[in-house]
Amino acid sequence: MRRKLVAEAFGTFALVFAGTGAIIVNDTFGAVTHVGIAVTFGLVVLAMIYAVGDVSGAHLNPAVTAAFAVAGRFPVGCVLPYIAAQLLGAFAASGLLRVLFPAHGTLGATLPAGGAGQSFTFELLLTLILMFVILRVSTGAKEKGITAGIAVGAVIALEAMFAGPVCGASMNPVRSLAPAVVSGRTEHLWVYLVAPPVGALIAVVVGRLVEEPAPLEPKPEDVT
Repeated sequence: MRRKLVAEAFGTFALVFAGTGAIIVNDTFGAVTHVGIAVTFGLVVLAMIYAVGDVSGAHLNPAVTAAFAVAGRFPVGCVLPYIAAQLLGAFAASGLLRVLFPAHGTLGATLPAGGAGQSFTFELLLTLILMFVILRVSTGAKEKGITAGIAVGAVIALEAMFAGPVCGASMNPVRSLAPAVVSGRTEHLWVYLVAPPVGALIAVVVGRLVEEPAPLEPKPEDVT
């Protein structure tokens, strides 16, 4: 378990440091662009899946961990330790970015461009799509292998590219929580704490609807 928690903490640290760091650098120097930010988020998740997927499953997201548990693919008793590790990694990343960029106002926190309801809907649907893909390309609770890394990273980059200007395309409670708390920009934070878990849980239901049913065991009287 120690190895798994360290992997989750470091993987989440890398996600928040690279992803929100790209936002900060773009705001400061104007060199990354919106497309670059979206690609950064996708690539760092892809890299962490390859790096720690075989250790912890590379969840990097409390919504993903909870959905795996509800789907029966992950031990319920491990959910809280995983979330604690993810929180540790995310806050360490935002804390470091605060030291490196003390004048930045948001540290890459996610804020709605329009109404809170619009962003809530976007975040719910974005997470639903992401979790559905994760469930379909993962084995058990592990996102491991060429297919998983490319598919999950590509979905994150795609969703960040088209939805980032609307809601920030968080899809991850700790990715939003850490920069919001460290920067003091906690308005509308509830959107990013509630919508992703709800979307991930709906994805579990949708995933079960499209799964191929297990073959029925033959009855003893049917065996000749």
